[in-house]
Amino acid sequence: MTERAPAGGRGAQLARTGLRSGWTTGACATAASTAAYTALLTGGFPDPVRITLPKGQTPAFALAVEDLAPDRSTATVGVVKDAGDDPDVTHGALVRSTVRRLPPGSGVRFVAGPGVGTVTRPGLPLEVGEPAINPVPRRMMREHLTEVAVVHGGGSRDREPDVEVTISVDHGEEIARSTWNPRLGILGGLSILGTTGVVVPYSCSAWIDSIRRGVDVALAAGRVHLAACTGSTSERTVVAEYNLPEDALLDMGDFAGAVLKYVRRHPAPRLTICGGFAKLSKLAVGHLDLHSARSAVDKGFLAELARRGGAGEDLVAAVAGANTGLDALQRCRAAGVPLGDLVAVEARDQALAVLRGAPVAVDVVCIDRAGTVVGRSAVHGPEAASD
Repeated sequence: MTERAPAGGRGAQLARTGLRSGWTTGACATAASTAAYTALLTGGFPDPVRITLPKGQTPAFALAVEDLAPDRSTATVGVVKDAGDDPDVTHGALVRSTVRRLPPGSGVRFVAGPGVGTVTRPGLPLEVGEPAINPVPRRMMREHLTEVAVVHGGGSRDREPDVEVTISVDHGEEIARSTWNPRLGILGGLSILGTTGVVVPYSCSAWIDSIRRGVDVALAAGRVHLAACTGSTSERTVVAEYNLPEDALLDMGDFAGAVLKYVRRHPAPRLTICGGFAKLSKLAVGHLDLHSARSAVDKGFLAELARRGGAGEDLVAAVAGANTGLDALQRCRAAGVPLGDLVAVEARDQALAVLRGAPVAVDVVCIDRAGTVVGRSAVHGPEAASD
């Protein structure tokens, strides 16, 4: 597809880096599942297979593996993941989907095959015991399988087909040792991930330069309220909260320091920082690079914040020993302790410290994986109307 690059915002930043984007494991699993189910119903494999991603892109994927059982009870398709120019450990991995017919009324069931992990601890967006196939990839697969059933099997769009989908990744267990999965209690392999289906490539120098250009474009357009977002979900949240135009949005990614240092030299009256709770808890403790390889959630810090928020010693200990930041947040929310707000305030104050008195008012919004606001700070800074 050829699209005009926008003047500002996330799309323009990616265009300015000159880096090639790629596809997530979730997109690859969706493509493989779509092709496998098509073969199950028609006897033929669509090659390439085209899918529709959450933001409307329609990439085509070549099939690396095709296998249809003689009785057409199962079909397997493999797709090689292309991560573009991102240094992704799963680049080149073979993602397989085996689709098997189930009795009527079964719906779509997901199974972790070889190389895909299983959730063994709380605090993740999946229940303990579930295959590590995240919610958005599951939704994408369900939608595409339903569409295949409508087109080739006489199905209905208001009823998902009755199939078992087993996702596997060749050498996935070995690759997963280079990820955080074992520490998070995802055992046996990789997670099937992706909220947009697109892997956004990160060259530090190129991405930081794109952040600077994004600020320049926003200021040249006369924007007085900018929003630095860690990803597409947080971007949607700030648009919904503040009705900001595209060229006021900065794709901060993990580079909080790059945004703050440039805005310090090129101030805007107001800056909103929005991102996942766990990621912004790193900013709250003083980290300016939020990448998981270079900073980690400090659960001791979260426990101390929980204590300040009124948590008893049992809850403080539970937060300190939580599996993930989300696990800590959920425990506090259940007890009525506003850990999300406390993290947002600390993150705002760290941002203001980096800004060193520049005429920029700052507020912070913390979200969960679904984009629900779980914490926020008041606006504070030299130009703030209120605190």
